[in-house]
Amino acid sequence: MEIEKYDVVRLTETFPVIKELIQLTETCWMNPNKQSFQLHKQKMPLTEQDVKDAESRLDRFAPYLQNVFPETKETKGIIESPLIAIPTMKSRLESRFSQQIEGELLLKCDHDLPISGSIKARGGIYEILKYAEDLAIKHNMLSFEDDYRKFDSEKFRLFFQQYTIAVGSTGNLGLSIGIISAKLGFQVTVHMSADAKQWKKDLLRSKGVTVIEYTDDYSKAVEEGRKQSSLDPMCYFVDDENSKHLFLGYAVSAIRLKKQLAAMKVKVDKNHPLFVYLPCGVGGGPGGVAFGLKLMYGDDVRCFFAEPTHAPCMLLGLATNLHDKISVQDIGLDNITEADGLAVGRPSGFVGQVIGPVLEGSYTISDDEMHRLLAELADSEGIELEPSALAGMMGPVMANRQLSRQTLEHATHIVWATGGSMVPLAIKKEYYEKGKLALRSFYNAT
Repeated sequence: MEIEKYDVVRLTETFPVIKELIQLTETCWMNPNKQSFQLHKQKMPLTEQDVKDAESRLDRFAPYLQNVFPETKETKGIIESPLIAIPTMKSRLESRFSQQIEGELLLKCDHDLPISGSIKARGGIYEILKYAEDLAIKHNMLSFEDDYRKFDSEKFRLFFQQYTIAVGSTGNLGLSIGIISAKLGFQVTVHMSADAKQWKKDLLRSKGVTVIEYTDDYSKAVEEGRKQSSLDPMCYFVDDENSKHLFLGYAVSAIRLKKQLAAMKVKVDKNHPLFVYLPCGVGGGPGGVAFGLKLMYGDDVRCFFAEPTHAPCMLLGLATNLHDKISVQDIGLDNITEADGLAVGRPSGFVGQVIGPVLEGSYTISDDEMHRLLAELADSEGIELEPSALAGMMGPVMANRQLSRQTLEHATHIVWATGGSMVPLAIKKEYYEKGKLALRSFYNAT
């Protein structure tokens, strides 16, 4: 569909959900054109073998990671997070929203991922490891049969020092890329958007990473990073908007999640659907996870993306089928949100076209609600997340409003907790206090 980006009236007439987005109303868009995964996967540019290859690469690097990051010793160098039940939080949701949530509520604890404490530890670290492996093989320094602990040597660090890694980020991807790249010996530059938190910039600089700050949003940081990197033949740019390697790193999580669900004796089939709620910024992380889950479970898994009311870029791109040809600014939104990892105005066209046709839907959530859920999770389960990681927590409530009880009766719900363990204590306290204040306002209003 061809449409002028400034023709908001015509957009709203064609896609009524845009009126709700403009009004900053929390809304749920159910995909009216959802396809069978078996049908759609024939058109996908990536396959299950690609995901298995990514898993094998991470396995090869596990001895190295265990060697240089002590926090991975318990998992023998595998970057993975727990899957836990949160029954008390489920009761809180049922009470506050006056609705029963059918099935069990689980939390995928990517906020506890080692090395960088967010879902970005999956895709970000994977892409840099792949690049390092490719370089080492190209220069006859490595074979696949080698012990990858050899990467932890002065010889390899001096070799990688010739190269620069660059990335545009709102925060967490920059942390993952910066930490692993610096550890390997690369020069690293992170182009940070205006919404990136100061503590994340400070932490990167403490690792020897060059941080370039912008007064504009995420898209500008990526654009400038891409432009500057193109001028340096020794610079590798991690393209969060279009990277297949990031996407595959995230997708590996599904293979491991399937094992965790089996260990918990959670049944997933047509009569026992799995619902997964994924906070979404540009789309790479949730898109990769959803792709992997679809490979594992097909149509028995139903994935929702969750975005801030001020930055619903993926919902906008999917609903209009314009993908990266439209931004939230085009419909008058400011893209300003406390959920820094989700503060993205223009979605990934790659992700939208790959995973959009099999996505169940997408919904929006206000900053106040993310803070309320943050406080409630801390009070009920003793788990502290950053605001963006709570976007998925409204998923079971939204699904309950949209789908029949029969559909949800034997469901399992997974909320993907995307970040939070590396947030400084003083800032965690600030988030929590905002959440308690928002809760009081909510109850006073009702």
